[in-house]
Amino acid sequence: MVMRRLFRYLIPHRKTLVAAFLLLLAATAADLAGPLLIKVFIDDHLTPRDFNREALLLLGGTYLALLLLSVVLHYIQQFSFHRMALQVIQELRNDVFGKVQHLGLAFFDRVAGGSLVSRITNDTEAVKELFVSVLSTFVKNIVLIIGAFTAMFLLDVRLAAFCLVLLPLIFGVMHTYRRLSFRVYRVIREKLSDLNARLSESIQGMNVIQALGQEKRLAEEFERVNGAHYKANLRNMKLNGLLLRPAVDLIYILSIMAVLSYFGISLGESAVQIGVLYAFINLLERLFEPVNQMMHQLSFLQQAVVSAGRVFELLDEKETAPVKQGDGAPRIRKGKIAFEKVSFSYDGQTDVLKNISFTAEPGQTVALVGHTGSGKTSIVNLLMRFYPLTRGRITIDGEPLTAFDDRELRSRIGLVLQDSFLFVGTVKENLRLGNRDITDEAVREAARFVQADTFIEKLPQGYDEPVGERGATFSSGQRQLLSFARTVAQQPKVLVLDEATANVDTETEGKIREALDRIRKGRTTIAIAHRLSTIQDADLILVLHRGEIVERGTHQELLAKRGLYHKMYRLQQGEKNREASGLQTG
Repeated sequence: MVMRRLFRYLIPHRKTLVAAFLLLLAATAADLAGPLLIKVFIDDHLTPRDFNREALLLLGGTYLALLLLSVVLHYIQQFSFHRMALQVIQELRNDVFGKVQHLGLAFFDRVAGGSLVSRITNDTEAVKELFVSVLSTFVKNIVLIIGAFTAMFLLDVRLAAFCLVLLPLIFGVMHTYRRLSFRVYRVIREKLSDLNARLSESIQGMNVIQALGQEKRLAEEFERVNGAHYKANLRNMKLNGLLLRPAVDLIYILSIMAVLSYFGISLGESAVQIGVLYAFINLLERLFEPVNQMMHQLSFLQQAVVSAGRVFELLDEKETAPVKQGDGAPRIRKGKIAFEKVSFSYDGQTDVLKNISFTAEPGQTVALVGHTGSGKTSIVNLLMRFYPLTRGRITIDGEPLTAFDDRELRSRIGLVLQDSFLFVGTVKENLRLGNRDITDEAVREAARFVQADTFIEKLPQGYDEPVGERGATFSSGQRQLLSFARTVAQQPKVLVLDEATANVDTETEGKIREALDRIRKGRTTIAIAHRLSTIQDADLILVLHRGEIVERGTHQELLAKRGLYHKMYRLQQGEKNREASGLQTG
């Protein structure tokens, strides 16, 4: 099944494959003609000492020409195979990466990022070896084996028929190796995936590791995983050492003994041509060398099959991101958002949201507050259609959330997270996000709108300043301002803020608040807030507790109720007063 799917990738390249195969046939014929020409030289010229100059020149010239022709043809066919293999792997990697881009966030919640990187890079690289080395080697060597047997039958039918017994022995060794090695290679690939996952986690969290002094513990855990990978490879080496070259060499030695014994017996009955004996020994060597190459490539074949299986498991993953349903193409024009009795569960068993209902009118700001785990982020995840609804209905401008295509939804809903993510590239590219409709002037205007232009213009290259991985060279406040500018540049109708000012200093927070006041005008805003002082002017505040809305109203209305919101507000005010008192004392 796996091999069939792999070979489907060859269908667009069938012309190249056929041409490479024909070149291989021609090169093999040129290779196998060599022993036959030497047999003619030994039996027709050397043994009877007939050194006709013209005949010898013709024989030698033909041998040399075939040798050169074989070299040229082998080069062309190998280049064709390699180019085709690289094209196939390029297509496979594009398919896998494209699939990953459309998987649902629930998939990433349970699969380590390093494991995915391993599948897209290491496993596809192993599949490349199938096409680059294994496929060309197997095709070439099978043709060589068939050619060698054909030449043997031309020399001696009885002995060639006897040598056919070797084929079941050879294929028996191959089958045994494949059966035993499959499980070993699967363990190896899984352990390699674990290694990549550990590495990725350690590199991304290096500051936390060093801050908490976890270097020794993580090194020990990595050593344990690495040790398991080493043991799996050791088992593979033992298997290779037993069933690859040694087993084939044993069969080869026994076949040479059989051929020499046959010619020894024949010698007692009648004269034996020395050229025939030489040609047979040479052809046996040419027969077993391809077998040895094929046995050596079997290990790569097993790796490729196991790796391809892991890649196809990813391609067959059903947990994709929710997509548009229906034939209509509604547009978000006003930004009215309605949750109607929405319930949701991540694991299908425990509801993290229970019967959530509220409406955000166009231009209104709705704030979500509550303790950690109350369901605030889950509401945002559903609004962004990161996860499918369990029960209930979400609408925008009266249309179901599922009716909008991804392009409309992502361009009309602007998301600003607590931890802003920047892409590798330049500042300008991060603000434009590949949208060529956004001009350079619009990029600068968006930066000015959120007051990010102040620090951008001080950068050595301004808007063309390179941005490293995750924007590590910028402060958290600068990253957040760039995130706001990026959102403004897209001109969304709905703004979703996940505690956008949580990780910034007081001065930057002031700038962001000014920017927010301007951004929110004319836009529906859903804001998650931990600091209640940041959402006191919200049109509607929803207080969540254990996945339910327990209170709703404006800031003053909720304070008057003296409920959970009142307790949270008083707690934060008390903390603020204690901090202020501590500063004065200091």
